[in-house]
Amino acid sequence: MYLEEVLQWSQSFEKLMATKHGRIIYRSYLKTEYSDENIEFWLACENFKKIPSQKKRLSVAQKLFQHYIQPQAPREINIDSPTREAIVMNIQKPTPSCFDEAQKIVYLHMERDSYPRFLGSEIYQNLIQGLSA
Repeated sequence: MYLEEVLQWSQSFEKLMATKHGRIIYRSYLKTEYSDENIEFWLACENFKKIPSQKKRLSVAQKLFQHYIQPQAPREINIDSPTREAIVMNIQKPTPSCFDEAQKIVYLHMERDSYPRFLGSEIYQNLIQGLSA
């Protein structure tokens, strides 16, 4: 990991999420905020979109629903009721895009809420100082 890459993360949330190291460090930060379910869900959705088999997609969609979407789920994400209801309808015959709206909401939560705090966090600042030395 290079200082240049780490400094680019502060330019935009998109740049942070575009790099493997960025996602790993950001996930570590989210754990300190007890909100790492957001990035876990987002990454799971990225993988879900790549599933070619309808049978496998159905199985994974149900797991995602049980783990992140349903009320009182172990890693419940913060989405609105209409989005949740649309997913309930869509996961009967899931398409690669059936979680897109929820994924977009979670991405915006991370970008607007956690990302600015991440940039000022000890984790990020210490990383920059360590790479600058």
